[in-house]
Amino acid sequence: MRFDTSQHMRADQRMKLAPRMIQSMEILQMPQAALEERIEQELASNPTLELREPGADRDALLAEREQADRDDRESVRELVVSDDAEARGSADDFERLTNMAEQYGEAYSSNTSEGGESYSGRSSNAMEPYGTGERAASTGGERDAKMDAMANTAARGASLYDQLMDQWHMVDTTPAIAEAGEFLIGYIDADGYLRTERHTLIEQSPLGMTEQSIDRAIALMQRSFDPPGLAARNLRECLLLQIEAMMRLHDADDMNADDLDLAHNLVSHHLKDIESNHYPKIAKSLGLTIDEVKSGVRLLRRFHPHPGRLLAEEEVRTIMPDAIVEYDEETDSYTATLTRGRLPALHISRSYEKLSKDKTEDKNTRDFIAQNLRSAHWLIDAIQQRNATLLRVIGVVLEAQRDFIEQGPQALKPLPMTGVADQLGIHVATVSRAVNEKYIQTPRGIFPLRMFFSGGTESADGEAMSWAAVQAKLEQIISEEDKSDPLSDDALVEKLKEQGIELARRTVAKYRSQLNIPTARQRKEY
Repeated sequence: MRFDTSQHMRADQRMKLAPRMIQSMEILQMPQAALEERIEQELASNPTLELREPGADRDALLAEREQADRDDRESVRELVVSDDAEARGSADDFERLTNMAEQYGEAYSSNTSEGGESYSGRSSNAMEPYGTGERAASTGGERDAKMDAMANTAARGASLYDQLMDQWHMVDTTPAIAEAGEFLIGYIDADGYLRTERHTLIEQSPLGMTEQSIDRAIALMQRSFDPPGLAARNLRECLLLQIEAMMRLHDADDMNADDLDLAHNLVSHHLKDIESNHYPKIAKSLGLTIDEVKSGVRLLRRFHPHPGRLLAEEEVRTIMPDAIVEYDEETDSYTATLTRGRLPALHISRSYEKLSKDKTEDKNTRDFIAQNLRSAHWLIDAIQQRNATLLRVIGVVLEAQRDFIEQGPQALKPLPMTGVADQLGIHVATVSRAVNEKYIQTPRGIFPLRMFFSGGTESADGEAMSWAAVQAKLEQIISEEDKSDPLSDDALVEKLKEQGIELARRTVAKYRSQLNIPTARQRKEY
């Protein structure tokens, strides 16, 4: 065996993304909440980045910006990443991203624009300054708006785990069972169920904990916890625990013993039949009329299938739209305006810029300031690029989906991302990042921006329909059916065909499942 070393020359072309370009793409992809957090982190760590004071004089700020931009700096424009090597501007974009890291002396100051950035009619390459609504700064004797908001925010409620532990510590039992209960509470999920298999609990239990202690702890938790139904292993046991707790009460509200016995019987022996809507089978088995069975089922609706959520409701995520769509009567068009939300108005500190050029200062100090200035410039530029790209994409959506805004989901048209990318002259990945987790507020409500991008089909008269529009039509047909004789999937295929939409039966069944619509048997009302 012999090892040789040699030198070879090879010419090839490679596209290498600079770290700052990657950062720009990440900023573009961030939803508004994540972007707010990113800005707060930069404000906390970067002394050269400042907030624009709400009362700052606009003319003075503009004069300051003109002075800073006097060296004929490059104007901000759209970031375009194209697969086409011959595409005009593509090479310039990469060169610009490389050179910007060296041009930290320029000022990317921004000021408050009352109306925010907006799109009206066709898209524009114009870039507006980055800024937001007023934000109070903590200076002198002024109050800090952020601290006031935190002080006025309701305290987070105790978790389900903490509440169950508090209840369990009030139960009088032996140390062995008490220890087993504390161990088991960690396995109770958000619905209040103890769904982990018994053999798994035994295998994962601490050394010295017996099977008998685990079984007794479960039984004691089910009798002691409030509301009833907690620590159940399944839905049947959860409902039975609630019914039995009601039976133990001297005052059972307006439910008599016969009603509770019927509810107990239905849950114990016919829960699957209830889920399958087999009311005649239940009536025949129990010797009751269908109306009596329906009365018993209505009684079951008074019990909660997820008792854990009565103690600790799952936190609902607040959706903040990234843009608001409004109708402009003068131009007979829809206008999109970017919402600023809680995004602060950022600008570069002039004092630090001067300090970075002061040759009398220590070199390490100037290098530290220069590094932070570059980071601040890049953040502001990336946010400007994000806003411009988002506005252009929304502009194309408004032009393509005007019928949706005016007529509803059934008028949604196919809009592939590749078509939008070609129309704007950008990469399809840029479009995908721009619409990621973004929401727009329209006259019909708030919708995820990604919803407007989908494939579709053509109706019999040649009209393009998106798959979402087909689903909306299917949902409408089912909502208008005779509930005493609901339409089967085959019948739904025929109904859609009558309206010019031809789909296979399996496709209809898939769409019905995606819409969480049960089968015809389960939709039948007796």
